[in-house]
Amino acid sequence: MRAFIRASLIATALGTALMVAGCQQPAMEQKPQYAALYDRLGQKPGIVAVVDQFVANIAADNRINGRFAKTDIPNLKAQLVDQVCEAVGGPCKYTGKDMVTSHKGMNITNAEFNATGEAMLNALKKYNVAEADTNTIMTVLGGMQKDIVGK
Repeated sequence: MRAFIRASLIATALGTALMVAGCQQPAMEQKPQYAALYDRLGQKPGIVAVVDQFVANIAADNRINGRFAKTDIPNLKAQLVDQVCEAVGGPCKYTGKDMVTSHKGMNITNAEFNATGEAMLNALKKYNVAEADTNTIMTVLGGMQKDIVGK
C-alpha cells in the first residue's frame, strides 16, 4: 500500500509541478465526498500555502529546479492551486492542458519525477497534512506518471 501511495504522490507532484503557464489537464471529476478534505486542508488559503512551499522546495532542489528556469512561476502556482483545489472537492476549476501535451518533448526521467514527488511530500509534511489526507490527495491526483515520464 505504501508503494502505491508513494507512486501516486510522485505522479501527482510531477504532473502538477511540470505544468507551465496555461497548460491544461482534462477536468477531474468533482468528488463531493472530498469536500471535507478541502475544508481540512484550510480551503483555498491552505492549498495556496502548500503549493507555495511545494514550489519553494522545487526551487531549492538542484535535481529539478533547472526544469523551471523559464517558467512563469506565479502562473504555475495559480494553475497548481486550481488543480489541487478541484481535485479535493473545492470550488476551483483547473483549465490547463493535459499531461501528455504539456510534457511533450521534455523527456522527463524517473529520477526527476521522484524528486518532484519528494518536494510535494515535504510540503504536505510542513503543513502537517494528516497521513490519511495525504494519501487521499495523492490517490485522487495520482496516476499521471505514464503521461509524463519519457514524453
